[in-house]
Amino acid sequence: MANPFSDAWTFLTANTGDFQKLGEWRFLVLALFYALLIIGTVVAFKNWQEDPAQRTGRHLGVWFARMLIGCMWFQGMLWKLPLPLSDGLQYWTEQESTNAAFQFHRDFLKDVVLTHMSIFGPIVFLAELVFAGSLMLGLAVRFVGVLAIAYTLQLWLGLYDNSSEWPWTYMFLAVLMFLFAVEAAGRSLGLDAWLRRNVADVRDGKGLIGWFFHIAG
Repeated sequence: MANPFSDAWTFLTANTGDFQKLGEWRFLVLALFYALLIIGTVVAFKNWQEDPAQRTGRHLGVWFARMLIGCMWFQGMLWKLPLPLSDGLQYWTEQESTNAAFQFHRDFLKDVVLTHMSIFGPIVFLAELVFAGSLMLGLAVRFVGVLAIAYTLQLWLGLYDNSSEWPWTYMFLAVLMFLFAVEAAGRSLGLDAWLRRNVADVRDGKGLIGWFFHIAG
C-alpha cells in the first residue's frame, strides 16, 4: 500500500510514472531536482551562518514551507513532460476548455491554446520549473510569486466546473503564493536575503539588474 514515505522514496529515486515516461532522461531531471534542493539548503546554511538576524524560528519556518511548495511545483512540472506536449497536459487543457467558469475563457482555450499546444506545452513546463526553482532557491520570490498567483487563478477558473476538482484547492495555493510574495519569502534564508546582504547594487536597487532583484526579491 502507498504511504507518504514510500511515495517520497519513489519520487526521490525517479521511479514514479511521470519519471518513467522520460526513459533515461529521468535521471537528468532528478539531478536537477537534487541540485535545486542542495543549493537551496546550502544558501540557507550560509544565511544562517553569516546573519544572526536570520537565526529565528520564523525564518526557518518560512524557508521550510518555501522549499516544500517548491518541491510540489517541481513534481507537478513532471507530468508536463515530455516536450513539446504531454498527454496529461493535453487532457487537462481539454477539461479546462469545457469546465471553465466563463465562456470567454472556454473559447480562448479551445480556439487559441488547444490549437497551439506545441507552443503552450513548453511555456507551461517552463513556468512551473521557474516557480519551483524560485521557491527552492529563494530567488526573486516576490516577482515569481505574483506570476504564480495569476497562473494558479487561471487553473482555479479553468477547472471551476469540473466535478472531480475542488476549486478551493487552487485558491489555497494562490493564497499561499500571495503570502510568499507579500512576505518576500526569499529573504528568509534564501538567495534574495544573500543578495541584499552581499551585493550593493541589489541592496540599493542600482542599475537594471540590481533594481530588478531589489524589487523582485
